[in-house]
Amino acid sequence: MTMLTETERSEWLKRISTMDQVYMAKLVRFAKAGHPVFYGPNDLSKAFFDRFDSLGGMTPSISKMIGWG
Repeated sequence: MTMLTETERSEWLKRISTMDQVYMAKLVRFAKAGHPVFYGPNDLSKAFFDRFDSLGGMTPSISKMIGWG
């Protein structure tokens, strides 16, 4: 895992704030090991899951829609 620069971290926080629920569900299910949102600074993961949960998280219908790959 590589460390993010402060600029990269800020860019991820901005990106997270605009992601929709389906995109976030796909990221949860299909992100490669070491993805910076999940394995980087804790504030990225917290921001991601706070937003994802506020949008409804992984619902059964979204899970079915995105499938397994």
